[in-house]
Order: sequence, then structure tokens, then C-alpha cells
Amino acid sequence: MTVSEAPVTAAVDPPVHKPSTRKRLIPYWLLLPGILWLLVFFALPLVYQASTSVQQGSLEAGFKVTWHFQTYWDALSEYWPQFVRSLLYAGTATVLCLLLGYPLAYLIAFKAGRWRNLILVLVIAPFFTSFLIRTLAWKTILADGGPVVDVLNTLHILDVTSWLGWTEGGRLLATPLAVVCGLTYNFLPFMILPLYTSLERIDGRLHEAAKDLYASPATTFRKVTFPLSMPGVVSGTLLTFIPAAGDYVNAELLGSTDTKMVGSVIQSQFLRVLDYPTAAALSFILMAIVLVMVTVYMRKSGTEDLV
Repeated sequence: MTVSEAPVTAAVDPPVHKPSTRKRLIPYWLLLPGILWLLVFFALPLVYQASTSVQQGSLEAGFKVTWHFQTYWDALSEYWPQFVRSLLYAGTATVLCLLLGYPLAYLIAFKAGRWRNLILVLVIAPFFTSFLIRTLAWKTILADGGPVVDVLNTLHILDVTSWLGWTEGGRLLATPLAVVCGLTYNFLPFMILPLYTSLERIDGRLHEAAKDLYASPATTFRKVTFPLSMPGVVSGTLLTFIPAAGDYVNAELLGSTDTKMVGSVIQSQFLRVLDYPTAAALSFILMAIVLVMVTVYMRKSGTEDLV
């Protein structure tokens, strides 16, 4: 038999072994604990609070679902100053955290060298103590007659803040500025850590390329560093603004009756007044406002990546 007459055998693909049903279900079994956790500790309480917000009654007679949506309008019309104040304080604290946190995150990412780990530990060191203890410490720092107030009075800085309406009578404690200071301090690590993570991921060769193109440090920061760090900026501002808007500890300990935030009202309605429907309605209104603001912010930020 010649070569030309040799029989031609068709190539046979190796059999494809499909994973068994048990193996295909492994990812879902791994996700099951997290899903159950979200259902039990997030979804179910949310549904319960939603039903509470449309109830009527009293603690003695009991509350019944009557679909009384007027509670939402009554809560918003009565406590709208607290909503505005909460968003204003949270927004101011977020901007301050960004202005303070970005240079420090930049320092850690590019300039810290062997001190990087130490500085990171110092950033998260406040988490080693209670949130309440940290806020009480600020109550001592900002107390009347303390060194901080004396220095600010000497420099006439409190005169300027009094003119702006953030302080009153040459004192810091029980003023809007004290509440914002507490919010800034307590939530600053939530800004620094995402910023550091985002900056640390930037390829250093991009900075070298900018230098080769004779870009100044300012231009390099404006054209390279800051745009690439936007995921960290977005993550940090969200992690700072959202909890700050619903915070009540700083307003209670560092503020006064004129600086009450909506979180303080919700806490009072739940634990003191015992008006559960109003408290639940206030919570959902705050959640809706923050959700709308976050959605708009995410669309305007120009990035979908979060650290």
C-alpha cells in the first residue's frame, strides 16, 4: 500500500467531562451563609421597620398596620431642620476628611518608605478604643478654658467662626464646629484607608513617564495621580458621608439642643418618646435621601470602580 493509499482516520476530540451537579453547587453553598446573614440581619429588620412606619397606636394599646403614610409627611415637615443640619454637618466633615486624608494617604503610598506600616497602624489606632471613648476625649479637648480654646481665642479664630455661625460666645463645646470636629476625627480613617489603597495601586512608571514628558509635579498630580485615585476618593467619601449623616453620638456629646442631627431625633423617638412609627419613618426618609444623593454622586464622579 502506497502512502497515497493509506487510510485517513478522522481526529476525535477528547471527551468533555462536565462537572457534576455537586461541584456546580459548591459556589452557591459557599454564598449561602452570607445570603442568610443579609436576610436575617438586614432584609428582615428592614421589612419590619417598613411595616412599623405605617402603623398607628401606642405602646400600651399596641401598634397596628393601618397604612398611615401621613406619618412620613408629618415627620419630614416637623424635623426637616434636623435633616438639613445632618447633611450639612456630614458634608462638611467629608470635605475636611478628604482635605486632611488625601495628603496623608499620598505620603503613606509614595513617601513613607520603611515607616509605611507604622503610619498605617497609627491611622487605625483609634479603632482600638471605643467610639464613645474617642468622642468623650474630644469633649475634654474642646472644653471651655482648655488650651485649644485659649489658643483659638488668642488668634481670634473663634471670632471668625462665630461670625459664620459655627461657634458662639468664644467657646467650642456645644457648637456646630465641635460636632463637625468630632465627625471629622471619628471618620477620618474611613477616608484615609481607601485613598491609600487606591494610590498604592498606581504604577510608578506612569509618574516616570510624566517626568520624561517634562510635566511639572502639579501637572503630574492633576493629570495622572488624582484621576487614577478617583476610586479611592469615591469610596472614602461614601464611607465617610453615609455614617456621618446618621450619626448621633457626636451631636449628643459635643453639641447642644441647637445642633441635634436627625440621628438624635430617631434615637429619641425610639428610646424616649416611644413613637416607633415616626422613628421608622424618619429612618426611611434619611435612607432615601442618602440613597438618592449617593446615586447622583456615583453618576457624576465618572468612575464605577470602588476600592
